[in-house]
Amino acid sequence: YPVSRHYLPRDPEGLDLNAVVRVVRTALAQQAGDLLVFLPGSGEIRQVQRRLEAEPDCAELAVVPLYGDLPGDAQQRALQPDPGGRRKIVLATPIAETSLTIEGVRGVVDAGWTRVPRFDPRSSLTRLETVRISADAAEQRAGRAGRLGPGVCYRLWSEATQARLRPRRMAEILDADLAPLALELAQWGVSDPSALAWLDPPPPGALAQARALLVELEALD
Repeated sequence: YPVSRHYLPRDPEGLDLNAVVRVVRTALAQQAGDLLVFLPGSGEIRQVQRRLEAEPDCAELAVVPLYGDLPGDAQQRALQPDPGGRRKIVLATPIAETSLTIEGVRGVVDAGWTRVPRFDPRSSLTRLETVRISADAAEQRAGRAGRLGPGVCYRLWSEATQARLRPRRMAEILDADLAPLALELAQWGVSDPSALAWLDPPPPGALAQARALLVELEALD
């Protein structure tokens, strides 16, 4: 179904949870049905949940989280209609971008950020980094509002920023720790990872590190 899209006149300074709460209240006043709000992680979800539950105009609503670490019954509460018939606000991570149809959702509020792993070769550690979403992810999120009928998506960024979004999400292998992959290759008997046919080839530096690790493993044998 068609989904109309609304943008802010200018971008907030980074991830602005105050702006998220304001736009949620605007969406509640302007649109019927349940809302699906996209946030980058469980920490932001808990903060926004506390703020919304303190708002007088949200007192009669069900504000429910949805993220991967929740128990199964809590996830089901987010996916199913509220037992008391209350209007629902689902605060979700990108877990709700695909494969899920949340019955009753007619509006999406998209904060526009996601959390991705970034491998630092200098420290050999992977850390989570909050980054602006890509254009394809933004379209996927907006589509959640149009699964069961016409919907609306409120984007917490400007149309100018929309035009500059990365078209597609970067393949994870381009920015991942390849040490676990090197161990698997060693089990398979592959000594040169560059000889494999990659859908998305890892960066040359990462391949060189994986090759060096394979040489060390062969020496241990």
